[in-house]
Amino acid sequence: MTRIFPLPETAHHIIRQHLPQGGIAVDATVGNGYDTDFLAQLVGDSGSVFGFDVQLQAIRATTQLLRQRGLLHRITLIHASHSLMDEYIPQRFHGQIQVIMFNLGYLPGGNKSIITRADSTLTAIEIACRLLTAQGILTVLAYPGHIGGDEETLRLSGWCQQLDQSHFQVDTVLSHYPKPHAPRLFVIRKMD
Repeated sequence: MTRIFPLPETAHHIIRQHLPQGGIAVDATVGNGYDTDFLAQLVGDSGSVFGFDVQLQAIRATTQLLRQRGLLHRITLIHASHSLMDEYIPQRFHGQIQVIMFNLGYLPGGNKSIITRADSTLTAIEIACRLLTAQGILTVLAYPGHIGGDEETLRLSGWCQQLDQSHFQVDTVLSHYPKPHAPRLFVIRKMD
């Protein structure tokens, strides 16, 4: 029997194959810190992770989690929109980042009226594509089915279809739940 993995676990499986010890990664939406923690473990003491969130609650929760796990020294947490990542990530890392993760929607356990929005998300993803190294990977977990989520997912899907296929490969992994509003994972690989 084939085992079906939840989409966050699928994203982690893909990233594990692309992020070496000593690597550089970005968690564009730190939330409660679980993806940030995952990235920090992969990069090791010689790597770096930059984490972004607009909610101070998310930055605090992530700080607490990483402190408990002894990983805080590997992370630079930034209380700002992911659409500003090129301004906050030092220039020397531009074009050198192996992995960038996005987990869209709202902060689990937080205020559900504060959500990622299509305009800033697409700006952030465009910037992320420029920050990636050749063969770098970008994962975007999108959640239609909540206010703003349908539009964000639809626009993201359209944006991915417009990417230059000679420079980027896009795969969409659908949830194993056969519902139109089920989450989906976009995996964008930079070819050169």
